[in-house]
Amino acid sequence: MSGLREGFQGTLKFYRGGLKLYPQEELYREMSFISYYFHWSSSDVMGLDHMTRRKWCSEISRINESLNPSKKSKEKSILDMKPTR
Repeated sequence: MSGLREGFQGTLKFYRGGLKLYPQEELYREMSFISYYFHWSSSDVMGLDHMTRRKWCSEISRINESLNPSKKSKEKSILDMKPTR
């Protein structure tokens, strides 16, 4: 039982500063971006951790930039978009 208590105390240390969640609008924006370009299901995209999802968004944006080098017709990168709030 003492091992369980130690794990619990470690958890308290981790959350002591408060748990911050990823903004829901940002999550849906990234999910939509990946799903639109790669035709992945929402469950596939939701299965990605935060860093992996951000990496995919970055790579898709890089591909778009290389395919559309003109500034006029360039699609916006998901990473350049500002939250709507």
